[in-house]
Amino acid sequence: MTRTGAACRVQAWMAAGLVMMAAGCQSVQTTSAGAVGIDRKQNMSSLVSEADLRKGSEQAYTQLIGQARQKGVLNADAQITQRVRGIAQRMIPVTGAFRADAPAWKWEVNVLQSEQLNAWCMPGGKIAFYSGIISKLQLTDDEIAAIMGHEIAHALREHARERASEQQAAGIVIGLGAVLLGAGQLGADLGQGAYKVAVGMPNSRAHETEADRIGVELAARAGYDPRAAVSLWQKMAKASGGGGPPQWLSTHPSAASRQQDLGAYAARVMPLYEQAKK
Repeated sequence: MTRTGAACRVQAWMAAGLVMMAAGCQSVQTTSAGAVGIDRKQNMSSLVSEADLRKGSEQAYTQLIGQARQKGVLNADAQITQRVRGIAQRMIPVTGAFRADAPAWKWEVNVLQSEQLNAWCMPGGKIAFYSGIISKLQLTDDEIAAIMGHEIAHALREHARERASEQQAAGIVIGLGAVLLGAGQLGADLGQGAYKVAVGMPNSRAHETEADRIGVELAARAGYDPRAAVSLWQKMAKASGGGGPPQWLSTHPSAASRQQDLGAYAARVMPLYEQAKK
């Protein structure tokens, strides 16, 4: 193939991919900016609906909770469960600062007996904490609120839907490119790798940063000290040994940059915390 012919095929791949992506996606703002100023527009596929994601989350959550109940690991520690649910009762109402509909979601909050250092919030407000993250790190209520705010922020911003939309579009473009360039499966695999480093990981880091910033504001509005997010990630970094890949090869910001950003945004929302305390 001549260099001119190859260039034309690459241009055709890119043009076709852009047309397909533009046709299937729309730019939306899922939340208000809040005091932390989250105003990034998000590209959402019309083929990936929030309603479908919520329905799927409800089904998955119900199944998981049922399995945990059968194994005797659901809310096994009454004291931890009471702490987590009490914090959620203060956090959920202030989600309205970012989404007017969020306080009325069908929220559920449970604690799973597990040594894992983990917690998550599914689309629609299905929350789970693992007991290990609280007991091993000896978390304060303020630090639990920092985690909860971060996880809730992912749901408010519909990051799961955004990732699904992005992956769907990337799959179409990469597959089309492999056909047009005659690269076959190897070319598609290389395209997936390039996409992951150039697009997927940076977008995941953007999601984590947004969740961090919204999380400290939610905590502050609920009357929890937003500065606890910094001490939380100091504990997390210590628990993980401070290792990990370079930030550009990670889906999460580095521990150092994360703590610096959290400190800056915690300071920004301190007036909200002081007001909530009154």
